[in-house]
Amino acid sequence: MTRLLPPVMNLYRSRAHHLIDRLSDAELETFWAVLETAYCDFYVLRAIEDARRTHKPGDTLTREEAIQLLPLVQPAPRTL
Repeated sequence: MTRLLPPVMNLYRSRAHHLIDRLSDAELETFWAVLETAYCDFYVLRAIEDARRTHKPGDTLTREEAIQLLPLVQPAPRTL
């Protein structure tokens, strides 16, 4: 499925392809490492933003709060 891009996005894609085609193999390898890191950072930031929109205060616990609640949710040991 192809989605339609605004004209400016098509220009950016065209420029990016043109720049990539002009890179040597060594430059492309270096560029890939930078691009992959930037993409991963962007992916994590997007996930954080999504979590902020969907989680309300009180929906999640801090690590310390969870540790304090653990003894309350664990069943009592059975003794004979």
